[in-house]
Amino acid sequence: MPPKISLVRHAEGYHNLYRDYTLPDPLLTPVGKQQCAALSSKFPHHDTVDLVVASPLRRTVQTAAYSFGPTLARPEVPFILHPALQEVAASGSDTGTDAGLLTKAIEDMFQGENLGFDWTKVDQSQVTDGWNSKKGYWAYTRKALSARSADVRNWLFQRPELHIIIVTHGAIAHFITEDWDVEDPMTMTAYQNCEVRDFVFSKSSQEDDAHLTETAESKSKRPAREIDLGAAEGETDPHIIAELDGAIHPEREAVEVGA
Repeated sequence: MPPKISLVRHAEGYHNLYRDYTLPDPLLTPVGKQQCAALSSKFPHHDTVDLVVASPLRRTVQTAAYSFGPTLARPEVPFILHPALQEVAASGSDTGTDAGLLTKAIEDMFQGENLGFDWTKVDQSQVTDGWNSKKGYWAYTRKALSARSADVRNWLFQRPELHIIIVTHGAIAHFITEDWDVEDPMTMTAYQNCEVRDFVFSKSSQEDDAHLTETAESKSKRPAREIDLGAAEGETDPHIIAELDGAIHPEREAVEVGA
């Protein structure tokens, strides 16, 4: 039986807070860590999830660790980093750390943290040289994004686990789930920080052509609709985005570029 998928967008990062999308592979803010703690406390499936998979960017690794520590404390639950889950754009905030430096980066960001599990269980074997090049297979083009999103779905469909958590980013989440509830998923997302949506595979899915469908219960629990505007670095002026965002959501202090 194909697994159930709980897809999670990362918590607030410093690039979100400062609207600075040149920041290289930014970490979570204190508010972001609080969002993770809140998610962890209310998540009902810590005892039954079989696998946690995250984008290798630092904010998604942090979100997975802080939000699903009780799940990962179970020794039989793997924690895999999958590069195809990385965010879409080629900006600094959407470009991950080089494969050869990632282990040290993870060690540094978890130093002194009480995660409830040993951070060395993080499986980085799929994070190879060039994963953060933003070229070819990893490029910021609809064709490349659609191809790697299809590969993610097919990989998940063939996994033996029954319930998998995916921690990823707002824009690529739309490509993975083929849920186009935004005008342009290349530049915006309808996912809020630490939002969880649950999916199952369609009945027609096959190993080489798998597709996800959001459950009715998940749809009914979606928070009030709020669109985060974003763009690849240099494609849209951040000041214009900020003006648009202020007009739509005047109460907001941050706007997404790169999600």
